Amino acid sequence: MNDTNTEEPTTEEPITEEPTMEEPITEESTTEEPTATEESTTEESTATEALTTEASNMKDLIEYIARAIVNAPDDVEVTAETGDEGIMLKLQVADDDKGRVIGKQGRIVQAMRTLLRVKAAKQGTRATLEIL
Repeated sequence: MNDTNTEEPTTEEPITEEPTMEEPITEESTTEEPTATEESTTEESTATEALTTEASNMKDLIEYIARAIVNAPDDVEVTAETGDEGIMLKLQVADDDKGRVIGKQGRIVQAMRTLLRVKAAKQGTRATLEIL
């Protein structure tokens, strides 16, 4: 019998420690902090801009869906109003197209409201849809 060594040589990898992430020590900046009135004005304008952007996105969504459903897409108008209870979207279509937007037993408008609520929830606000 041949007694040859058929074992494969093993290589052991050295155990290394994981590097730790130390935050660099920095001095605090000595910039001038805004006053309370400047902060509130900045926060209000930022909040207003955010609501305007949110309302615009929701308005575009409803307008896109309504234009795809109706026979007279040029007559579709969506207006957005922001209030205490969130964003109120008002959809106006031609009289002949109201039935198309509402759908059988209100299923289409209910689906549009559901999509609107989902989008509003993602943005942290409330939204309602009214058909004029």
